[in-house]
Amino acid sequence: MGLVTEKGQPSVAIEFHADDYGMFPIQSQRILDCCAGALNGVSIMPNSEYLEQSMAGLSALEKDLTVAVHLNLIEGRSLCPPDQVPLLTREDGVFRCGFGSLLLHSFLPGRKEWKAQLKREYRAQIARVASLLPPGTALRLDGHAHYHMVPVAFDALMEVLQEENRPVSYIRIPREAWKLYLRHWRQLRGIAPVNLLKVGILNLLAWRNCRKYGGQLAAMEKKLFLGVFLSGRMCLENVKTLLPDALALAKEKGWGVEILSHPGGIREPEDIAKLTNRADIAFLTSPNRDLEGDMLKRIHA
Repeated sequence: MGLVTEKGQPSVAIEFHADDYGMFPIQSQRILDCCAGALNGVSIMPNSEYLEQSMAGLSALEKDLTVAVHLNLIEGRSLCPPDQVPLLTREDGVFRCGFGSLLLHSFLPGRKEWKAQLKREYRAQIARVASLLPPGTALRLDGHAHYHMVPVAFDALMEVLQEENRPVSYIRIPREAWKLYLRHWRQLRGIAPVNLLKVGILNLLAWRNCRKYGGQLAAMEKKLFLGVFLSGRMCLENVKTLLPDALALAKEKGWGVEILSHPGGIREPEDIAKLTNRADIAFLTSPNRDLEGDMLKRIHA
């Protein structure tokens, strides 16, 4: 991880992280191209048909990257047979989960069966990636579109980890510090209003999950997270504006920093045609992903 030191002060580890690695070969190469810059962590899609190829691509790098399991409930097909997770998928195995629906079912009758099916799928996704890592590797975990933070999904995940006694070094908790953004509100470019709502919801879910599982989470890495406020706009100018104050706050807490970006734009028509979550296409194909890739390549220049 990158280390930033201020005149004799303790260093702060910064993880410049890219999600969605492994979805498609060319898209994944766009992410790896950012290794020439600051990129030092990726999250890999566990249900990708290109998983083995993508992991081999990481092994061939001269630069070591931290690798996280990008738990996925919305794009592509489940790893479990559809008849084992019918609440999560269509009959053909394609995911049909929505964030709002999953959140609603966290509090409705039937929650127990939702959690059981989520556990089956999470167990399969974690096992598939773990089988390609060195034995005994402590897992790093996060979620595509942060679905893992929904209460029934987070409960399912924590139960799987406890039941399987898997070593885990980090679970992303996408809780953002409002004061960082409010302090620089007029300097930041292109913040989407919907991101403010997302941050509010995720911060509430983070409070709930950390309160319930504080003991299990206590031994894991803690990071100051930046990613949802500027989702789609994690450009060089915005990151440079926030970074000094983010480093100061992280040092105060004794944490590292995770800066989440999505540099792997999907442009190839044959790959776009394979996407199954229609609502996600605009985000996955957005030209703003090039801005985020540019940030990773130039942030230390």
